[in-house]
Amino acid sequence: MISLKSFVVLKKLLVGNIRVESKKVRAEYSVEHFSGETDSCELIYSYDSAYFDPKSGADVNLASMMLAQVALNYGLFCETLEFDGLFDPVDQKFLQRMLENTSREILTNKLLIDNEFIDLKFKPVMAEKLSRYTQANVVFNNSRFPGLSPEVATEPTDGSKYAILSSGGKDSLLTYGIIREIGEPHPVFINEAGRHWFTAANSYRHFSKSEPNTKKPWCNSDRVFNWMLKQLPFIRKNYASIRADIYPIRLWTVAVFLFGVLPIARKKNIGNVLIGNEYDTTVTVKTDGIEHYSGLYDQSKYFDNTLSRYYRAKGWQLRQFSILRSMSELLILKMLVKRYPELQRHQVSCHAAHKVDDTMHPCGKCEKCRRIIGMLMALDADPSACGYTKTQINDGLKALEKKSVKQIGSDASHLYHLLLEKDLISKNQHTKRLATEHREITCLRFDNERSCLEDLPMDIRKPLYTLLLPYSDGAMLRKNRSWQPVTIDENFLSSVPYMIG
Repeated sequence: MISLKSFVVLKKLLVGNIRVESKKVRAEYSVEHFSGETDSCELIYSYDSAYFDPKSGADVNLASMMLAQVALNYGLFCETLEFDGLFDPVDQKFLQRMLENTSREILTNKLLIDNEFIDLKFKPVMAEKLSRYTQANVVFNNSRFPGLSPEVATEPTDGSKYAILSSGGKDSLLTYGIIREIGEPHPVFINEAGRHWFTAANSYRHFSKSEPNTKKPWCNSDRVFNWMLKQLPFIRKNYASIRADIYPIRLWTVAVFLFGVLPIARKKNIGNVLIGNEYDTTVTVKTDGIEHYSGLYDQSKYFDNTLSRYYRAKGWQLRQFSILRSMSELLILKMLVKRYPELQRHQVSCHAAHKVDDTMHPCGKCEKCRRIIGMLMALDADPSACGYTKTQINDGLKALEKKSVKQIGSDASHLYHLLLEKDLISKNQHTKRLATEHREITCLRFDNERSCLEDLPMDIRKPLYTLLLPYSDGAMLRKNRSWQPVTIDENFLSSVPYMIG
């Protein structure tokens, strides 16, 4: 068994040499190996207009936080992790807390699983229940901005404006469609250097022509992530040729994009940041006695609530949440197809998308693709509307007869129930074992963990559920370990206050 201490493979990781320009912020990621060898790579965010004043402490502080996020993936792997920038006590507490959480998530969801990216010499890993999983000594320094103070920017914000972290997937597309009807949407596409952008390209092209508030900052985080893989000797040398539905080691990814949205939200006095996450992205489980979030923390309601509290502690009048928490993937896709078909046809829910002529197309082979094909067919919708070929559709359905999908059990079971009921897949030992009807999947669901009204601001509840209800089969409340029908009316919507603001 391999001890966790064997993964301390870097003497030091330094995030420093931060430079702030009006349209660009950058930092140098530097590693020092125990052999004495060093290497470095630059992380950059750039914008199409001025969002930063290099002489403003608030701007330099925000830039420092943006540039620190990538490093939170590596607390397990270095002896010292140093952040050299302008950080106040609130920032330092947030970074250390998220670093520790990510270290635990990476241990349980990358090292303790059968991860094909990990070299055989580093397997199997011992499951150690520790009081602290981050192995790095964390250091905060300020060598470049000694004369600046990270003062709080307290400009008032407009609660009717919504910045939407946009990706080209079904969740962000539906979020945009809904907000377009009840508020002022500001879709922000972070153009990450690398193939990750392929999933967003179709949607961005459409939005850039139809939505004047659309923004596309550029970030090269993908290059930094890949550079870091080359610094870690426990990652197989041929990692780039391995086809898988997971990233080799990183799990703190959404925040890298999210912090790229914040300069725009602050500049435009936007009062809300929306991330499109559904019911099944909030998960709490145990692995060998170690509690964790199944690798989905930065998609969970806990992430949104933590960020909202961080903003409040900073003095920023900003709320972060998802308007889709009560919805299953199937219900999200149903509403998108039926109410916003002009948006759904730009959907690309595939991280192996490829370019054909001037349009991005899904690979049709990965788990995500077979899941999307299955749900669309179960909804009597046409997968070809968002780029799937007839061959891919047939192959996707055939794959579902042999392989499952990455959904919580009830959601997957109901999907298979619908597919068998509609005779879209054949009955075999695999499909019959999975298929069970769960009527709550097509309802709006509320419970004490995944989907709570208290996580949703009061002012958006009525207009939001007025739109959602016609596409659902009612609403369900989890009570006494069972789902019970509930009426969404004024009394229900006002039954609990917004607990984060």
